[in-house]
Amino acid sequence: MVRDSALILLVLNEIDGLKEVWDQLPLDDFAITIAVDGGSTDGSREFLQDRKIPILDQTIPGRGVAFRVAAEALSTERLVFYSPDGNEDPADIIRLDDLLIAGADLAIASRFASGAVNEEADMIRPRARVNQLLTWIANKTFNKDHYITDTINGFRAMRRADLLALNTTVKRFPIEYQISIRAMIRGWNIQEIPTIEGQRSGGESKALSWPVGKDHIKVLCTELPNARFFQ
Repeated sequence: MVRDSALILLVLNEIDGLKEVWDQLPLDDFAITIAVDGGSTDGSREFLQDRKIPILDQTIPGRGVAFRVAAEALSTERLVFYSPDGNEDPADIIRLDDLLIAGADLAIASRFASGAVNEEADMIRPRARVNQLLTWIANKTFNKDHYITDTINGFRAMRRADLLALNTTVKRFPIEYQISIRAMIRGWNIQEIPTIEGQRSGGESKALSWPVGKDHIKVLCTELPNARFFQ
């Protein structure tokens, strides 16, 4: 039976990743698969068009904008967000949607849960440690339930109506952090699965460490008035 879910491909020059993961995507299980494109020029659009995948264009750049563009355009009950860059395991797409069906309000593929593998776990770069610190701060400041191990990963699923009700404001990468924090504040049922994060298939990551780090701090400051110790 086809799920009342949409698989949303977040695309910006991901032709290498698209070619690598395409045959592994569970397209037939979803009511619709769409792409939100931020202005690809590497052949990603043509690749998707050849496969009859509808493309939503962003008039304003940014990952946060892409989330809202998808939610506003679709009518399915549930949304699964997937970046076809080689980092995210296609085998987890169905698992995330299954968590929603089982009652979760927000489902996250965690790079830090027991059994997970993070692409930077053995690298000198501190990004993984910074991610874990931001997650710890979010849990200590906003969370009233069990500890969430990965508040930042964009590989996640949620109900369309819930995403719209959050009234997110972030335009760029910290959209996931804002969603996680606002879900914690509202006492949502947040569930995670451990995921194996691979290496990017081509090109550089679009999440530059310092600018993205500053944006996450801005999100924290914006949400602080709703922190549990202010309530």
